[in-house]
Amino acid sequence: MLDQTTSGPEVPTFDSSANLLSPLPLELRRHLYYTLGLRDTESEPSYLYSALANTVRDHLVPNWRDTRQRFGQSTERRVHYLSLEFLLGRSLNNAIQNLDVDEQAREALHQYGVSLEEIEEEEHDAGLGNGGLGRLAACFLDSCANLQLPVAGYGIRYEFGMFHQLIEHGRQVEAPDHWLRDGNLWEIERPESTKTIRLYGHTQRVIGDDGKAYSRWIGTNDLMAVPYDMPIPGHKNGTVNTLRLWKAEASDIFDLDEFNSGNYPEAVVEKNNADQISMVLYPNDSSENGKELRLKQQYFLVSASLQDVLEKWVDQYGEDFSDFGRLNCFQLNDTHPACAVPELMRLLMDEHHLEWDAAWQITTRCMAYTNHTLLPEALERWSVALFSRLLPRLLEIIYEINERFLTQVAKKHPGDIELRRRVSLIEEGHEPHIRMAYLSIVGSFSVNGVAALHTELLKEGLFADFYHIWPEKFNNKTNGVTQRRWLAYCNPKLRKLLCETIGSGWESDMEQIKQLAPYADDASFRQKWRAVKQANKQRLMDHVKEHTGVEFMPNAVFDVQVKRIHEYKRQLLNVLHAIHLYDRILRGDTKGMVPRCILIGGKAAPGYHVAKLIVKLINNVAAVINSDPRTEGLLRMVFFPNYRVSTMEIICPGTELSEQISTAGKEASGTGNMKFMMNGALTIGTLDGANIEIREQAGAENFFLFGLDAAEVAETKRAYDPNAIIAADPDIYRAMELLENGTFNETEPGIFDLLTKGLRNPHDQWLTIADMRSFIDAQVEAGKAYLDPEKWDRMSILNTASSGWFSSDRTIQQYADEIWGVKPLQNS
Repeated sequence: MLDQTTSGPEVPTFDSSANLLSPLPLELRRHLYYTLGLRDTESEPSYLYSALANTVRDHLVPNWRDTRQRFGQSTERRVHYLSLEFLLGRSLNNAIQNLDVDEQAREALHQYGVSLEEIEEEEHDAGLGNGGLGRLAACFLDSCANLQLPVAGYGIRYEFGMFHQLIEHGRQVEAPDHWLRDGNLWEIERPESTKTIRLYGHTQRVIGDDGKAYSRWIGTNDLMAVPYDMPIPGHKNGTVNTLRLWKAEASDIFDLDEFNSGNYPEAVVEKNNADQISMVLYPNDSSENGKELRLKQQYFLVSASLQDVLEKWVDQYGEDFSDFGRLNCFQLNDTHPACAVPELMRLLMDEHHLEWDAAWQITTRCMAYTNHTLLPEALERWSVALFSRLLPRLLEIIYEINERFLTQVAKKHPGDIELRRRVSLIEEGHEPHIRMAYLSIVGSFSVNGVAALHTELLKEGLFADFYHIWPEKFNNKTNGVTQRRWLAYCNPKLRKLLCETIGSGWESDMEQIKQLAPYADDASFRQKWRAVKQANKQRLMDHVKEHTGVEFMPNAVFDVQVKRIHEYKRQLLNVLHAIHLYDRILRGDTKGMVPRCILIGGKAAPGYHVAKLIVKLINNVAAVINSDPRTEGLLRMVFFPNYRVSTMEIICPGTELSEQISTAGKEASGTGNMKFMMNGALTIGTLDGANIEIREQAGAENFFLFGLDAAEVAETKRAYDPNAIIAADPDIYRAMELLENGTFNETEPGIFDLLTKGLRNPHDQWLTIADMRSFIDAQVEAGKAYLDPEKWDRMSILNTASSGWFSSDRTIQQYADEIWGVKPLQNS
């Protein structure tokens, strides 16, 4: 304990030569004393977290300010990354690692008798994303800062995350994820940059002072977008980029006349309506109100962000927009920000009085679109009726874009009316809809997929017509993940071993990880590798026991599938395999069976009934397996609740077998597969998404392949007969029999009928039964490999050594070189 007789800590001074403040322990004490008004004896973990977070932020701010000034003075191109999701996780340790003040932080906390790991637990995961899309955006921002690229992120400051997942009687129950309830110490409000957002109303044509006709959007319901900035630090390089998040607020928070009249609800109705927009990440859009709120969110994001960029442009260049397209690029992260295309047109024409051709030339020069899905139903479509009511001016612009585009198509393909119907931005019918993905393609100069197979399938299938019209627009950028969080931070024991063996350069340049490959043949190194994995397994075992009550077996293969619960990701296939293993145990067929602990985690969308039923099935099957004494030492299974970034940081290092088992041709890329690979897990997977490239990099001999490929999937669907497959295969037959005879739902008869009927349906587009036999056989091969520890460790090391390609630094460098055309703006 520090000396309580002192008059207080000295005030830290800024050291300009080192670009650091006073020693971190002194800074921590200062924040406890002066920011929080506490004594050392009152240093509870929550207070220590606040003091440490403020201290670390103080060390970030000088570089953050300098980076902003450096980028602002540059005349080079800048990039604005628009995304509805940024799944950042926790910020404290990320900042500590990137500032290289880990030892100082630990020393400071040691004086208070706590560890850095204990204090980290006080921080809530930022509820700004749902899954892979948001986590990818976070990795991309990290890499942009690491590469010192002038890239700013733009998103929404959601008050509540998607939801906190509880499991009650095996069923998913959603509770609010109020991640901001204790505030967010990593943000700075910038009220001076507040923007006005328009909704509803109508348009009219007016004659300007120059005698030209312009459109005005009038009679609108306005709300305010208030920006909050979060720092995104680069890795030990002095660069700190910015993520700007918008909070919605009413233009008139309180109607005093309504209140004085006794109409209390009406007095705050405008505030409530505004708050809804930035209240919850992805509201349930199964209702019309939910759809309207979702569209409001998307427009709110792009309008505020575009206004922000244009305002900064005018401050620097005035009303001359001739170079705007050359010096700015907007990356649309999936179709959610597609409104950016008509909104930029509106702002340039209505607010800055550019002619259509000039505005369109600028827009199509600076918009770039990333597609993240091969599922047609996931491509957003908004009804014209909704759009007309909510965004009437944008609808006019979209119709004009469509008319001009279809005129071009007609000139190039005269007489092909069917082609024009297929590519029209407006899907005609009883209730016309706007195809937002098509709008994104037409309005962008670049369209990229996120894995080699994904991009080819886009060009050959989903967007084939557009590829034939504009082949030059299409390109691939295989996703990646940041090794700084998904190896260096989440796996400190492996990080230490790697740095001792090949140096620390891989943290900034993941290409250097390939230096690890020769050590796969070093027996003494394999022993060290195995010890690290066993320690990580123990940490995961403790975590599982704490949160589920189930005890995993340390000698078992840790078999993990964590991702959003969805039919195409085929958690059902994993469950069927678990049932098959249980059946083998019941029959005494355990010779050569490797002990196995199966962990499944993920959230089902609240309105997705089948996905929630899959969660229930996983929990029921796990309960039966774990309670049967015959499975002791052979099989354990859990559904891990409330899967999130901080949980993955424990699961990933402890995983040995990574389940990437989606139906071929359905997964765009996947990023969990890359995180597991970096940490030495072996993949069992289909030829889907980035699995193909993982197998190419690691070598076919270090990957457990099963199932139909994308072409075979298409062929199988022509005459698919799952019932014949089930009848002909005793293993599958018995697994289905256990699933259908009530073994896992004795007190809830019939609750899984929807799932079993789906598996037996000849029109099952996920082809789960078709891949079942191959999956069982691949799992047997994985088990054999696991029983040979030297072989398994060698395969594990080679997977990590081959993971350099899957760094988001490589991905972002390709974006910078091949799409954005930006270069690093380094410290002078």
